[in-house]
Amino acid sequence: LKTALSGVIYNRTERTYNDLWTDFRSTDARPDGKVWDMYSNISNFTFGSDQAGSYKKEGDVYNREHSFPKSWFGASKKQILPMYTDLFHLYPTDGYVNGKRGNMPFGENKGESYKSVNGFSKIGSCTYPGYSGTVFEPNDEYKGDFARTYFYMVTCYEDKLPNWYDNYEDARPTLDGNKYPGLSSWQLSMLMKWAANDPVSRKEVERNEAIA
Repeated sequence: LKTALSGVIYNRTERTYNDLWTDFRSTDARPDGKVWDMYSNISNFTFGSDQAGSYKKEGDVYNREHSFPKSWFGASKKQILPMYTDLFHLYPTDGYVNGKRGNMPFGENKGESYKSVNGFSKIGSCTYPGYSGTVFEPNDEYKGDFARTYFYMVTCYEDKLPNWYDNYEDARPTLDGNKYPGLSSWQLSMLMKWAANDPVSRKEVERNEAIA
């Protein structure tokens, strides 16, 4: 079933990296028209005028976050496409918090290394059984969104998973090196819990429809 789904969803109209700025306006707008940021709950970004640029603190600018880090795909343009511009796993997020996350895996932690304002997102040693490295934990409000994003990624790109695992060390805490299930046992267990605790929201449905 997973392989069949991969065949259904893999073919798409490929976006350019620059297209994403425009795409976000229809996929990630809050009801008030501002940028819907899933890493910070203090940001109030305006599309266009607050995109990219330099940042010194949380709330300065938003950028294009690969929730499934791009360093897990490879280094060359040939290696990173089409994942690099796959809108389904790209989100507009606070540049400062995004920079703090880097290419860390998702996980649960106590926030001893970093907490965004109001403790919305946090970084620290993983407390979920099966892994003890440093992880980034999004807010409970969006954990299901990110879990389902990862289920999409390991389904859509299942043929590439063994290569990512073999060649890119940063991907190994998250992946298992196989096409199925694709995710390491601790990561799969945690993301299944996240998905169950944070069911699909209207925001998520509308985003999926806008991307389609």
